[in-house]
Amino acid sequence: MLNTEDFSKDVGLRLRAIRQSHGLSQRELAKRAGVTNGFISQLEAAKINTSLSALKRVLDGIPIGLSQFFAYEPQREEQVFFASNELTEIGKGRISYRQVGGSLFAHDLQMLHEVYEPGADTGRVMLSHKGEEAGIVIEGRLEVTVGEQKKVLGPGDAYLFTSSTPHRFRALRNQRCVVVSACTPPSF
Repeated sequence: MLNTEDFSKDVGLRLRAIRQSHGLSQRELAKRAGVTNGFISQLEAAKINTSLSALKRVLDGIPIGLSQFFAYEPQREEQVFFASNELTEIGKGRISYRQVGGSLFAHDLQMLHEVYEPGADTGRVMLSHKGEEAGIVIEGRLEVTVGEQKKVLGPGDAYLFTSSTPHRFRALRNQRCVVVSACTPPSF
């Protein structure tokens, strides 16, 4: 049985896949469903939990029923190569997370091109989720905290850890930082 966090992620990923398969932007779906664009964005990013009645209202904007929604199994992507402009932006604010491939349903591995603006960080609350993650700093300097360990990494330096260990990432204040990372299973 899914816990609340996993259920929210499943709903968010499923909603994004269905919305995209119907050729709708978040803004267009929000307009059709009579909700805010921010609500759709937060729902897809699993930042909020929602009631079934609120989800039903959103799905009416597609339109698709609840049973179809939860029975939906997205097709595995056939695309193998991706141009830079085909990476899917899943970040917000001062951190850009550009994902290889459009759907997390399609793969067991999540690959990201991350850009942290000077001083940007993942927040004071440490992240923790199932799986493993690794990354290589391409440009700039990144402070990585994993459990009680903290280190500033520069170009060519890398990290690898079990994602259930609380962790945090922070770019130094004087320059942006670029990282290429991988996570399994996908965490967004």
